[in-house]
Amino acid sequence: MATVGHHRRTPTALRRSGPVMAHLTFPDLFTWGTATSAYQIEGAVDVDGRGESIWDRFSHTPGRTAGGGTGDVACDHFHRLDDDLDLLADLGVDAYRFSIAWPRVVSAGTGPINSAGLDFYDRLVDGLLDRGITPAATLYHWDLPQALQDRGGWRNRDVAGWFADYAAAVFDRLGDRVDLWMTHNEPWMSGFIGHWRGVHAPGTTDLQAALEAIHHMLLSHGLATQALRAADHPGNIGIVLNLQPHRPVRDTAADRAAARDSDGYCNRWFLDAIMRGFYPADTQALFEGAGVHFDMVADTDLEVIATPTDFLGINYYSLRRVMADDTEFTWKVHEPPDEGVPRTSMGVEIHADSLVDLLRRVADDYDNPPILITENGAPFDTSLDDDGRLRDDDRIAFLTDHLQAAHRALRAGVDLRGWFVWSFMDNFEWAAGYAPRFGLVHVDDDTLTRTPKDSFWFYRDVIRANGVPADEPDRRTWATA
Repeated sequence: MATVGHHRRTPTALRRSGPVMAHLTFPDLFTWGTATSAYQIEGAVDVDGRGESIWDRFSHTPGRTAGGGTGDVACDHFHRLDDDLDLLADLGVDAYRFSIAWPRVVSAGTGPINSAGLDFYDRLVDGLLDRGITPAATLYHWDLPQALQDRGGWRNRDVAGWFADYAAAVFDRLGDRVDLWMTHNEPWMSGFIGHWRGVHAPGTTDLQAALEAIHHMLLSHGLATQALRAADHPGNIGIVLNLQPHRPVRDTAADRAAARDSDGYCNRWFLDAIMRGFYPADTQALFEGAGVHFDMVADTDLEVIATPTDFLGINYYSLRRVMADDTEFTWKVHEPPDEGVPRTSMGVEIHADSLVDLLRRVADDYDNPPILITENGAPFDTSLDDDGRLRDDDRIAFLTDHLQAAHRALRAGVDLRGWFVWSFMDNFEWAAGYAPRFGLVHVDDDTLTRTPKDSFWFYRDVIRANGVPADEPDRRTWATA
């Protein structure tokens, strides 16, 4: 993978109260970034010919999102682009990961290109480059054009080719300036959580549909990767997976087997296909036992899916604790809670040390590919103090713990190239609505005014120092399980 553009490295000490503490230094060309996605921040859903997406339809369906939240306005990033880019420059990131809305570029999903929609991403990319920030573009972050959903969505094999056509159009417009490309964000989420659990768009509850959708997403990933290579653009390309290390709740053969099965469902189904060119036989047998058939897999599909890429993007939030259960396959998750473990405001257990286990496992099992942590972050409740500061010590502690874990993985030989904090700003968190606050920047619900939190300044100093404090952070208000 080529080096991401780096516009400054100021070896200043971390800005902390009290004495300056020792810090752990990262490699000189380590990439520091932050991330967002189109539907979560852009708004402007009916501007410049943008078509309807499955998340427009889903979020406007009563009962689907907390508080009835939608992305109609979100953070209004579309209209506040320059101010937001200035904030990114103040943060000092090397790279910014954003996503491109397929229905903004091709209103009906296939057919004529909407030049006005691509113009927005032209302005975004040029604005980043003007500020010395490397664009890192995700082609699909869950907002399938509704017109394609009406034609079967990701269950329709033709969508893989239409996605490759859309990707080629984006490469043609932006490929001369974008260094980093990601085809899909978390196909596990959009596949299983959107098509089987029904929690995300399109909201179906059919395991067969989920496996068909996932296969066609992975096929489209391979086709889009090939399209970038055919266009002979210099950018690097990969896919983003949300991976979870697995731990049996009890030290029993049944729980260990359940953890292995769940690992196949969450991790190996995607890693083996992309990195090795096959689906894991044990996991396929589980799905077939539940009535799934794999007629959608054509002879050369897995060869296309395994088209070589330049890096692997990993989104890491927590581990998955598994115990044996006979109600669904062989596993049940997060039963019982892990006593004394800190949690985010959404109740997710915090396990920074498990990031090291995950990264070492990927390195050992898949020939140590170049890795970017494309998302890591947590929601914590933050309020404005009387002095005008937004103190979020919990987020600072969370980031410190996870960056220290990343440094341990580097020392263990993992080829970790960069880190993107989720998220740049508070935004629409899908079915959870607007209550979870993941941002380094606070966004006022009413005025949409942006206010950097203390974690913003902390992360800016991490970037400037190219390092993270080596001492233990304060944990002042973390809840525990």
